[in-house]
Amino acid sequence: MEWIKSLNSAIDYIEENIFSDISCKDISEHIYSSSFHFQRVFSLLTGITVGEYIRNRRLSMAGQELTMSSSKVIDIALKYGYNTPESFSKAFSRFHGITPKQAKSEGSNLKSFNRLIIKIQLEGGNIMDYKIVKREEYKILAKTRYFTSENSTVEIPKFWSDYYSEGSNEIVCGMLGICEQEKCGCKEYRYGIGCECSDDADIPNGFEKLTIPEYTWAVFKCVGPMPDTIQNVWKRIYSEWLPQSEYELIPDYDIELYTDGDNKSKDYVSEIWIPVKKK
Repeated sequence: MEWIKSLNSAIDYIEENIFSDISCKDISEHIYSSSFHFQRVFSLLTGITVGEYIRNRRLSMAGQELTMSSSKVIDIALKYGYNTPESFSKAFSRFHGITPKQAKSEGSNLKSFNRLIIKIQLEGGNIMDYKIVKREEYKILAKTRYFTSENSTVEIPKFWSDYYSEGSNEIVCGMLGICEQEKCGCKEYRYGIGCECSDDADIPNGFEKLTIPEYTWAVFKCVGPMPDTIQNVWKRIYSEWLPQSEYELIPDYDIELYTDGDNKSKDYVSEIWIPVKKK
């Protein structure tokens, strides 16, 4: 349950510093976590990114303040982290459906976004198929790009689409999705598409060779259509398996393995590989 306590501590920190220029790095350091790991777990358990949570909370509070005070729009915009009334008005309208000026009118309809409290609801009878595997160091040929936690939900599926539309899969089979957690001080992380290769394999143009270290891996079987099935298993790994397991995650590479077949089928099989060590 350590992650649940840490995430609630992170939310406390956000609420205490909601008017400050806080970053994911600031928040993750507060709970002694890597920025990548914190943002991934937050998104999996809440369904929104850290940035979306902060924006929604600020815009919700700004709406309340506009209706309850005589403060000028420009003053409220600056208070909630917007440099210009125009940028504030655009974000405010997108969230509330009305402009800040309209919000000042009596009887205006606003949206409320309350503070999160993260809880684990224990349910019995759910089975997770997994195995523990020890693997020596090996190589992967991959085409890689860099992503942030804010854009990955949209941009990584686009990367896969580009990989196949450009014919890269005919050069290197795209059976693996490899995620490398961001290095210290970097806001981005590297994600690759490719397959395992030999040590002396030639490196095609546009690809690179990644070295996956020797680790003990927890391997989770996913059965069902993509992408919902694998996303649901990721959520269960963090909300059910890791909090109660005798293992903890090693912050390095994690890998998704995709088999041949119809990935929209209810019988489609994929796997998630995460490096772990005994607690």
